[in-house]
Amino acid sequence: MQHVSGGSPRTWRSASLVAAAAALLALTTACGQEKGDQSPKGQNVGNEAPVKDGAGAGDGYGSGNGYGSDSGSGADSAGKAKAAGQLAVWDSKKLGKVVTDSAGFTLYRFDKDTAQPPKSNCDGACETAWPVVAAKGAEAPPGVDKSLLGEVARSDGTKQLTIDGWPMYRYAKDAKPGDAKGQGVGGTWYAAAPDGKKAAPGGAGAGADSGADSGYGDDADAGGDAARPADLAGLSTRNDPKLGEIVVDKNGMTVYRFTKDSAWPMKSACTGACLEKWPVVKPVEKNDTKGILKKGFVTFDRPDGIKQQTIDCWPLYTFAGDKKPGDTNGQGVGGTWFAAAPNGKPVGATK
Repeated sequence: MQHVSGGSPRTWRSASLVAAAAALLALTTACGQEKGDQSPKGQNVGNEAPVKDGAGAGDGYGSGNGYGSDSGSGADSAGKAKAAGQLAVWDSKKLGKVVTDSAGFTLYRFDKDTAQPPKSNCDGACETAWPVVAAKGAEAPPGVDKSLLGEVARSDGTKQLTIDGWPMYRYAKDAKPGDAKGQGVGGTWYAAAPDGKKAAPGGAGAGADSGADSGYGDDADAGGDAARPADLAGLSTRNDPKLGEIVVDKNGMTVYRFTKDSAWPMKSACTGACLEKWPVVKPVEKNDTKGILKKGFVTFDRPDGIKQQTIDCWPLYTFAGDKKPGDTNGQGVGGTWFAAAPNGKPVGATK
């Protein structure tokens, strides 16, 4: 009887071709190319925010002034209790650890309130200057005991967020994420620490009186602070007041897409001097992300030897013109640079 030790060469060649085709199909699918999505043209960006006024000029690298204007629209509309969402902690050199809402706005506490029992003594004109933070939907910052979060019923029935019993507020004069103009106003208003105490470097002291005698801060600014968020994943998201949910890096800096790039084949059109303005996002472990699309979450080996992180195989960048967390100065630059959505699409791109 003849002993057959293996398949014929033709069989092996066929199997190899099938395996190679399957691998190619898997990579193609992973990079979101099922419908030919290999250039910004034809992308469906849904109801994403429009490009801000004036965008669209230049060489695509932002060689005009490129730095845009402040993107914030204020902490909140006066007197309206707005949800805080996922709270975060910023490690400020001036103030110590400060609690912010999901959009990066500083949360404050009022010395005339009480924590035991929780009670707010800010209403009327005070509430206009210091909008209350709604309790519903608030989530504790990473690493902070969620039992510290609570609520207190205000006189109008609104449920206000408390941290260790202290009612939480925003400040109407904080125009953008990272501002802390309410710090020390009237000698009674202070940024809140994660444990509900007054934020202070090293945990000591609470800042100086910089406001009016009324204590409601109607006419005082204490100055902003370029704070750095702590405890963020390598890539995560934040809810920008104008752009919606966008991707941020571990430092809270906005992550961008360049519409001249392509995902299949994976290619970056930002090289040389372009990278000075638009540094690449370095590789991030897949398990060091939060809220990011995992499909096509691969590292791009650039021809210049730099390794770059992608989402859905689209290369990612930050912007040198963003000076602090919450800045979105790169949005719409040259009509080709846009904040990245959690699925990797460019927020606000029209084609």
